[in-house]
Amino acid sequence: MDVHAALADASTVPFWLDSEERPAPLPPLTGNRTAELLVVGGGFTGLWTALQAKERDPDRHVVLVEANSIGWAASGRNGGFCAASLTHGYDNGESHLPDENERLAQLGRENLDAIEAAVEKYGMDVEFERTGELDVATEDYQVTELREAHDPESGFVFYDQQQLAELVKSPTYKGALWDSREVAMLNPAKLCWELLRVIRELGVEVFEGTKVTDVSDRKSYVQVRVEATGSTGTTAGGSADSAPSGATITAERVALATNAFPSLLKRVSLHTVPVYDYALMTEPLTDEQMAAIGWEGRQGIGDCANRFHYYRLSADNRILFGGWDAVYHFGRQVSWKYDQRPETFETLAEHFFATFPQLAGLRFTHKWGGPIDTCSRFFSFFTSAYGKKVAMAAGFTGLGVGASRFAGTVMLDLLSGEDTELTELEMVRRLPLPFPPEPAAWLGIKMTTNALIKSDENEGRRGPLLKVLDAVGMGFDS
Repeated sequence: MDVHAALADASTVPFWLDSEERPAPLPPLTGNRTAELLVVGGGFTGLWTALQAKERDPDRHVVLVEANSIGWAASGRNGGFCAASLTHGYDNGESHLPDENERLAQLGRENLDAIEAAVEKYGMDVEFERTGELDVATEDYQVTELREAHDPESGFVFYDQQQLAELVKSPTYKGALWDSREVAMLNPAKLCWELLRVIRELGVEVFEGTKVTDVSDRKSYVQVRVEATGSTGTTAGGSADSAPSGATITAERVALATNAFPSLLKRVSLHTVPVYDYALMTEPLTDEQMAAIGWEGRQGIGDCANRFHYYRLSADNRILFGGWDAVYHFGRQVSWKYDQRPETFETLAEHFFATFPQLAGLRFTHKWGGPIDTCSRFFSFFTSAYGKKVAMAAGFTGLGVGASRFAGTVMLDLLSGEDTELTELEMVRRLPLPFPPEPAAWLGIKMTTNALIKSDENEGRRGPLLKVLDAVGMGFDS
């Protein structure tokens, strides 16, 4: 298969954002404002925080500012896998927080149920499908662990190679475990836009093209400086369309939801690194092509390797195919120039046709990338500042579609100043290990990436470096 031909006409705009349903840009903030709650960031975390704040207190004056446009960064570029897990999988939760892992698993299931309930309550058109996810083995050594996890009463169903071929037809599959209850598929950009619609209907003031430049404590309130950049594009770096103009927001409470971008709280600036992930989207499959691959259950699919792929069907039967490379740029750089990586797109296309050779001749319509906020424990962390007048969540490590709503709940609890079940969680009280400053960060991530590649080549066995990182509770993922 000529992957160059398959990619030749692909748009560089993220598929989900390339839609006529994208709302018109909202004006930036150009004058001073006061707010009872200021939310910084217009992705999933910020939007869910604003919605829940209005649900708790409909009269609360909530303002949300976004430096670019709503959902333009990771929230509008991901695969749309909305998982119940808050800890990047049960095993990862067990290794970091064994005393509360069971409770976190239950809270995650409740959170996913609450997302589905909100979609129904507010009539959100987000292409929500609670189909679950197939974790597929593409190497023989991966099958045993999947088979051992078979627990139909808990919703985990193992399929051997022959059984799996009845569900999804790929010559690369050796077996799979279906997580039937705890993953939903959705259109991530539509979720952002529908959350935007709902919060505005509830009275939240939203300003796009409004970048926060400083957050400072004024004892009884928080002073936030902003610049109206006029930037409402779709690239990760953004570009100002007009000269910046400044304004001040005086807020009683502030929720920071900037995730992959540099933290406005300097003391946690080393706790995340931005890692670039990439994806392709095909043209819609014909009925004949769909019949050739099966996939009637429309589950999300991910493989079991360290360098993994994830893929799923869209509402119009395209296939999104992403993953494999997780690319870190020296100095924690985030820039639009990294959104495109031809060598990764070619590799993904080759792997796509190896997975589904019966789809030879299919073309890709979109190719894109974007940064993920990665932390060393692979799931979100929280902190507060200025006498709990400011709260922050970050570090979702590719699992933010569902966990972002939970993060909003936690931040609102932290900002309330009251002790709640969530604020007492070790997950909330304990920060992950920070990444080192440069050049050690770049060197360490490079060495870890190479060790993960070697592990895949060695039937999953962990080498000395990975064993040390496991022992101290530190890792690298996307």
